[in-house]
Amino acid sequence: VELVESGGGSVQTGGSLRLSCAASGSIYRIKVMGWYRQAPGKERELVAVIFDGGSSNYGDSLKGRVTISRDTSKNTVSLEMNSLKPEDTAVYYCNAVAGVRWDVYWGQGTQVTVSS
Repeated sequence: VELVESGGGSVQTGGSLRLSCAASGSIYRIKVMGWYRQAPGKERELVAVIFDGGSSNYGDSLKGRVTISRDTSKNTVSLEMNSLKPEDTAVYYCNAVAGVRWDVYWGQGTQVTVSS
């Protein structure tokens, strides 16, 4: 499974961004797709995940300000982020879990910078 993110960039406080991730390869094996982020000097943390059946979980950091969606026909997962804050500045990584062994795959990451 290969994952390619797009949509990162710079935005001012209070702004919005939409991130997208396109999956290719053995996509029929994907069970879960989601987004994580990592700020400098911090551990990678969950932003949101969406399961095959459509249910989703959100991390605490962006809860209430983010919506994850998946288009299975296009093999994409998107993240709509609103009311962004400087502390949301991080590299955002697309994630997929696939196969009977629940193998984990990562995209290359996309930078999101929120300025005050």
